[in-house]
Amino acid sequence: MKTKGEITREKILEAARGLFNTKGFNATTISDLVEATGMQKGSLYFHFSGKDAIAREVFKEATDEFMKFLGKVLGGDNPGVGLENFFRAALDKHLATGFVGGCIFGNAALEMTDFDPEFAGMVDRVFDEWIDRVALVVAGAQKGGQIRTDINDEALAKHIIATIEGGIMMSRLKKDERPMRECLDTLRITLDLRV
Repeated sequence: MKTKGEITREKILEAARGLFNTKGFNATTISDLVEATGMQKGSLYFHFSGKDAIAREVFKEATDEFMKFLGKVLGGDNPGVGLENFFRAALDKHLATGFVGGCIFGNAALEMTDFDPEFAGMVDRVFDEWIDRVALVVAGAQKGGQIRTDINDEALAKHIIATIEGGIMMSRLKKDERPMRECLDTLRITLDLRV
């Protein structure tokens, strides 16, 4: 059973994650967090030293969840199926939010990395791990004759991630699934994906 302090901490992080993902890290204020949680400033500062500490913890939790998500969705009967599962799961995840908020990692890369080197390092590590995981599946799909082999696995992994991030951004802008669907369909053609 969770303690009252653990429940309060989780409530702060949940509210902060929603605000950071829709309003942005910089634009979110402590007052916003106070309003979203219904707590006093003192309660926030009891659990966290400030907004930066909250942001780093939110990002750490989001990273852990995302790596578990990747571990689950990149699997399948074979690597080509793993890629297809990943594409569908990425679209489904953003359909479920109505394309509000986008990708916390893409958002952080755009917003935080130019002026916060420590946060930039956190974001960079997420993308490196993401590329490595996708590249492993790409390499397996190449060996199995399920995708093109004339481009190396790491370059294709980067292309996959960049295309998905771009699709999320355009669908978020238009609040319409079509841009992301078109990006994913084009990825399948570009990869010559056969499952």
